[in-house]
Amino acid sequence: MAQLLKVQNFTVSADGYGAGEGQGLERPFGHAHPRDLMRWAMATASFPGPRSGEGTCGLDDHLVRGYAHGIGAEIMGRKQVRAAARTVDRPRVAGWWGDEPPFRTPVFVLTHHPRPSFTLGETTFHFVGGSPAEVAEQARAAAGGLDVRLGGGAHSIRAFLDAGLVDELHVAVAPLELGAGSRLWTAPEELDDRYHREVVPSPSGVVHHLLWRR
Repeated sequence: MAQLLKVQNFTVSADGYGAGEGQGLERPFGHAHPRDLMRWAMATASFPGPRSGEGTCGLDDHLVRGYAHGIGAEIMGRKQVRAAARTVDRPRVAGWWGDEPPFRTPVFVLTHHPRPSFTLGETTFHFVGGSPAEVAEQARAAAGGLDVRLGGGAHSIRAFLDAGLVDELHVAVAPLELGAGSRLWTAPEELDDRYHREVVPSPSGVVHHLLWRR
């Protein structure tokens, strides 16, 4: 079975933004509040955290539950993770997940300033340059035959889309507008020439867009 490069559970606003302006370590979604964008996922029984198992079931939960299935490597943009020195010889990753990254796979961080790889918990971070095609090839080689997830942000996903490398996408559209920030699309219809697309509204208020190559 061929390895897929896929986007899973990526959430954008109704006007297509995956994050607002002013992104940083303390504000990973910029001026957007993460609960406003990710409320649909956070409310499910399968969302990791203290309330895991106590939330909603149904379509949203099914999509959250399948997030890690069959994934052998991850690609993400540099704004998703920041490296800093804890001590001279002990590197640290700072991100929205804190000191326990949830990925548990090799993670390839897109950057113009490559640096040595390091491992935190069960996750190894590789800071890589190169074209989307070159990075995708590195991630596939590290994935052990499993699929590769393209984790964001929106600009990184768009670069891989424009390079014709993404096989499948699941994008959840939340019922709010951000007006500015990191934008995935102006409208999902702009991908209809390259992807089949099915649209599935959820009782939570988000609309799931499921896309696969034509």
